[in-house]
Amino acid sequence: MSTARVRDRAKERAGAITVLLTIIGYGAVGGVFLVPQFQALFPELTRSTVDLFAHAIAAVNTVTIVTLSLGWYWIRNGEVKKHAAAMTTSFTLILVFLGLYLPKVAGGGTREFVLESAYAWVPLWDWIYYAYLLMLAIHIILSVVAVPVVLYAVVLGLTHTEAELRNETPHRRVGRIAASAWLLSLVLGVVTYLMLNHAYDSTFAAAEAAAMLLPVGPGA
Repeated sequence: MSTARVRDRAKERAGAITVLLTIIGYGAVGGVFLVPQFQALFPELTRSTVDLFAHAIAAVNTVTIVTLSLGWYWIRNGEVKKHAAAMTTSFTLILVFLGLYLPKVAGGGTREFVLESAYAWVPLWDWIYYAYLLMLAIHIILSVVAVPVVLYAVVLGLTHTEAELRNETPHRRVGRIAASAWLLSLVLGVVTYLMLNHAYDSTFAAAEAAAMLLPVGPGA
């Protein structure tokens, strides 16, 4: 089957492809928290390795914030090819994130926030803990909601020409929603990472215990 024929079929089934990829993504992340058999597929990690993965995830997410911002800037200035390259890079970084996040949680565990200062100059106001929980909740909700929207925007972008995207698809509207949710989720994820790993103290929950908790976000 020719490449053009494959692309045409994918174009016709953009919605179905999005649904399938969304189910796979939700299943993979949900599996590391809820399915012991899925956790067993990953090697057991030491605490130091889990921390190393957390730092790497935060670095990946920080770079993704930059590439997403550039993609947004370039499309607003009509630089379509640069925009496409930035968004493709951003999506690739999602896959890198998953490649780090899944084994980190399944084979290691997660951190839980403790309002104890890591440095003498860091404030210990009670509201900081609730602010952390609020940011974390928004981050998690946006991460979940953004998945199908981001995937749909990416699938449309990969299967349609520039003219088709502009005139025949909701790519512009969907992309704006996807980028906004994705960007805010990433920023909140990095902020909670800094609070959890650098500004304040934390406790550690191994993979088995983490399976009973909500995911605490990238870098946690």
